Amino acid sequence: MGIVGLIVVIAIIGALVSSGGDSSDDTSKPPATTGDAKPGSDDAKADEAKEEPAKKAPVVVTAKKVAFKKSVLAQGDDYTSVQVTLTNNGDKDLDVNPLYFTVTDTSGSKHTAELGVDEGQMELVKLAPGENVTGTITGAGTFTPKYVTYTDGLLGDSVKGDVS
Repeated sequence: MGIVGLIVVIAIIGALVSSGGDSSDDTSKPPATTGDAKPGSDDAKADEAKEEPAKKAPVVVTAKKVAFKKSVLAQGDDYTSVQVTLTNNGDKDLDVNPLYFTVTDTSGSKHTAELGVDEGQMELVKLAPGENVTGTITGAGTFTPKYVTYTDGLLGDSVKGDVS
């Protein structure tokens, strides 16, 4: 009797769950009138979306191509530099390291940061919420940069910024 009772209980729960799904169709319909909006129009939804302020991304990357400024560690002049500004709009500190950046060129090739070759290299810093930092990320070779990717730590979330 114990197994039969368990099967009956499972069947009843299944019936309740499935019948609850059918009744949700009636409640998902929007009300006939919403404020000044006409029945059936999407104006009310559009107005609600306009009223909410746009949420800022927690991390913003902006970049532009700049001239390579050779440091004493550079071997030759065959490098491409991108000036990057990283802005922390989040609510936690953000670690910044030139190794957390890659530059992708117009052919799709990724270039890692060459450390110490450009005088304006991005520094190792900790950005508090609301702060930003600017520095260059330099890749080996001559190429046309398309965008810069910042990865929060070695395994964190990535944020891209187009190179202007």
